[in-house]
Amino acid sequence: MNWKAVARSAIGTSHQKQGIGCQDYGDYRIFDDVIVGAVADGAGSAKYSDVGSRLAVETVLKCFSDINEFPDKQEEFEQGFSQPLCKEEAQKVFAKIVNQIITELQKQADEGDYSVNDLACTLLVFVATPDWVAAMQIGDGFIVMRSQESEYQLLFQPDKGEFANETTFITSTNVLKEMQVKVIPEKQEFICASTDGLEKVAIRLSDWQPFSPFFKPLEEYLHEPVNQKDEDKYLMEFLNSERLNSRTDDDKTLLLCLFDESKIQ
Repeated sequence: MNWKAVARSAIGTSHQKQGIGCQDYGDYRIFDDVIVGAVADGAGSAKYSDVGSRLAVETVLKCFSDINEFPDKQEEFEQGFSQPLCKEEAQKVFAKIVNQIITELQKQADEGDYSVNDLACTLLVFVATPDWVAAMQIGDGFIVMRSQESEYQLLFQPDKGEFANETTFITSTNVLKEMQVKVIPEKQEFICASTDGLEKVAIRLSDWQPFSPFFKPLEEYLHEPVNQKDEDKYLMEFLNSERLNSRTDDDKTLLLCLFDESKIQ
């Protein structure tokens, strides 16, 4: 297992004041030397967006678990995860997953007797192997990566829509048209996926460049051997810090991944 990863979320101060729970969700799965990660941010205007964001992420991970566990499904990834996808192949795979998420959200809405739009959320997903990465983004938030040969790179410009506080959600009618997809045919040593609550502190919005002093300590933290308790303490103290909350009052999610060369057999 070559990947080390951690995912944590914190309630924004504005939600704390209103007595609202966290509407973000992030998680990952590691399959041998492949990691799949996803983060989602529930729409503030959607009544059950916390349910929608969790269900969207869980559905992503289940879809990739099925591909990994059942060989008859691996034709979706040509030879499973072993060969890099071209962009068109990645587009098809992510479109299938988005359609599956929409199906699951509709089931949830039907059971609860409410609109599927009450489950609206953004979604960011990546699949990383030792040799390539495929990723997609619906809505805002960000995925930042760093390879051995490069500095921190923003994968997609967040979808901010035409008006303030507007973006594309997984439940939007034009979701597949607005979905951004990219394949990077080289190993990435560090990957960070986050919801938009951290955009203004992690990304220089004037030119959409990652702010290195934000990411470097997080990457260095992943290099440190820590136990689960210390891991929680470090990230949660960071996400709930007064310094961070003075600059953003939104929910915050971090999914951090490091490719650990020392674990290669």
